[in-house]
Amino acid sequence: MDNGTPDGTPTADADAAAAADEGGKAPCERTYIDPAGPYAGGPWRNYFLILLDRIPTPIAVCRAHGEVLIANPAMAEQWGTAPGQLRGRNLLDLFEPRAKAQLDRLTEALRLGRRSRYPVEVRWRDGSDGSEREGELTIDPVGDPSVHPPALLALLRVGDPAPAPAPRAPASPVEARILALAAGGATTASIGTALGLTVDGVNYHLTRLARRWRVQGRTALVARAYVLGVLAADSWPPAPA
Repeated sequence: MDNGTPDGTPTADADAAAAADEGGKAPCERTYIDPAGPYAGGPWRNYFLILLDRIPTPIAVCRAHGEVLIANPAMAEQWGTAPGQLRGRNLLDLFEPRAKAQLDRLTEALRLGRRSRYPVEVRWRDGSDGSEREGELTIDPVGDPSVHPPALLALLRVGDPAPAPAPRAPASPVEARILALAAGGATTASIGTALGLTVDGVNYHLTRLARRWRVQGRTALVARAYVLGVLAADSWPPAPA
């Protein structure tokens, strides 16, 4: 059953009923918190929610124990879902704090009634590709100072994704020089003499290339080297690209 206002926000009566279902707590023990905070009254509430939707920074408003009351699209995008799907979930189910001490510091501050901003380094799995992301949640107690515990405003700063590893070159400089000499018809011994390698050293590099490129024979290696751009196509005698 959907108990709430037309825009999906639970009423105070609905919230009290939910509290009764959760162990028979009295309404005074589960005070309803409007996510619009000081803008909950009159037309300002709608303005607040519209502004929240348009802010590109991932934002969520939560209860003191972490239950999400409302999240904007930028926050929901981190899990590839809609904002409404995050409502009722707990921030600690969504984010993994990197340092428990940071979370303990926030918990103690809330217990003592302190109001300040508390950064918590977190990581999570991106909903679009499953990659691990890192960032920082800034937790800010908000709302009427007389309300205890307060609601929490959580802003997420998403860290830059780890740079993709540079693509591995198809051949090392030494391998490219070996291939260039081989393409020009040099024997294994003469290649070794030119590069200061033993015959076994030249064969070692050629064998590694053959396994990496999955080809057999020197002719196939040279042909593959031209296809991969290891050797310059317009140079004679053959030379590395």
